[in-house]
Amino acid sequence: MDDAHSKRRLRDLIVAAVLTCIAALVPLFVKDVYVQNIMVLTLMYAALSQAWNILGGYCGQISLGHALYFGLGAYTTVLLFTKFGVLPWFGMLGGGLISAVIAMALGYPTFRLRGHYFVIATIVIAEIGFLLFHNWDWAGAALGIDIPVRGDSWAKFQFTRSKLPYYYFALVFCCVAWLVTWWLENSKWGYWWRAVKDNPEAAESLGVVVFNSKMGAAAVSAFLTAIGGAFYAMFVSYIDPESVMTFQFSLLMALPAVLGGIGTLWGPVLGAVILIPLTELTRSFIGGSGRGVDLILYGTVIVVISLARPEGLIGLFAKRRKEVAR
Repeated sequence: MDDAHSKRRLRDLIVAAVLTCIAALVPLFVKDVYVQNIMVLTLMYAALSQAWNILGGYCGQISLGHALYFGLGAYTTVLLFTKFGVLPWFGMLGGGLISAVIAMALGYPTFRLRGHYFVIATIVIAEIGFLLFHNWDWAGAALGIDIPVRGDSWAKFQFTRSKLPYYYFALVFCCVAWLVTWWLENSKWGYWWRAVKDNPEAAESLGVVVFNSKMGAAAVSAFLTAIGGAFYAMFVSYIDPESVMTFQFSLLMALPAVLGGIGTLWGPVLGAVILIPLTELTRSFIGGSGRGVDLILYGTVIVVISLARPEGLIGLFAKRRKEVAR
């Protein structure tokens, strides 16, 4: 079993390395700016869904309030950059740490809830965060904040001539989120989370500190989500509560994992590669008059997949592998 487990881990690393190399070469052949934009968003949401999957998939704590951490990362970075001249890199780190601390603080009351009560609590808390920023004048309130261009450079994380630097950062971010998940999945934390997800009482009886396990998952998940929010803010050069803290963002972080395979290593990546281009192309085709139709379309896809194959699309590959092995 140990040998098979080690081989699977090595195989995952090799596949990840090959896919990363392919992704790194794609911009050499794809010059269309709109397509590059979709690729950036796909990588970003793959990483965000991977972050959500740590808490919602492995630990079984379904959160629909991750837009709060996404927004905190965005606002921390932008406010520090525009008002104090702090480089975005420090803002990303600061936003990540703030989000991790807040996630643990919120975990004290919410992790005592279970099932749909926990889900509702995460939605309500995220909505409170949205309203706070929507009425906070110093943070731009409903009008938001335009990020001034202060020159093309990696130091200021601003690029006006090309989207490629953003693409490669998104690729690195996606790889880091995947590697963190890969490592955690096979560590004691991964075993604890799966035990907590399957049966909290049984896990507790075996010595697993259920509450601490959930707190650890929340901290890592929130930290990575905030990094994504900071990146997105610098990528679009503008933020307001509507653009970074709505329920839609929480859904878009969770749905790729649900579509691809919740609680799996490759599910969020597969789901994002399918869902995000579909979403962006649908928005482009329908236009502003069809706002919200994209949510209905891919929501329908998710429902169909969930009913027909609860383990997600990644289950198709697992089934195929078993058939080949026979």
